[in-house]
Amino acid sequence: MLYTERLILRNWEESDAEDLYKYAKNPAIGPIAGWQPHKDAEESRNIIKNVLNGDEAYAVCLKNDNKPIGAIELMLCGRNHMSDEPDECELGYWVAEPFWGQGLIPEAARELLRHAFDDLGMSKVWCGYYDGNTKSKRVQEKVGFTYQYTKENVDVPLMGEKRTEHISAITKEEWKKWNTAK
Repeated sequence: MLYTERLILRNWEESDAEDLYKYAKNPAIGPIAGWQPHKDAEESRNIIKNVLNGDEAYAVCLKNDNKPIGAIELMLCGRNHMSDEPDECELGYWVAEPFWGQGLIPEAARELLRHAFDDLGMSKVWCGYYDGNTKSKRVQEKVGFTYQYTKENVDVPLMGEKRTEHISAITKEEWKKWNTAK
């Protein structure tokens, strides 16, 4: 488990399926990030077992009730599509609509970056967002990522379409400077 001022970042449990479904069924959440809204709690349970099961996949929970309001993950080598280097990973995240604009995902992302660089020995963390996902872009900017490149016609298999993806990254050195400056 990881902790921030307002959050607990913990492993997903099958018993979180109802809470996950409550927010992941919202069409404002998944499609912009490249996945379909969940159809029922059973689908959410399967996603917990088969997708949100990585070594560094966390439920984003408020400290006051420890119930998931979003997800964040460091996708390590073999689980990410941005790098094959063993000391590089990819950050992915989402938060439920009632919690937008509260700075919760930047708070969680800062802790995951600390964890990636200090605990896991990563040298670089990658992150992407699809064209139009300005909220995700803002999160990346708020935690120190810098734009690297844009890929056109990227397959989004869960949506059955192609999109434009913007890729950002932050190195351990940049992260140290970013945190020293703040």
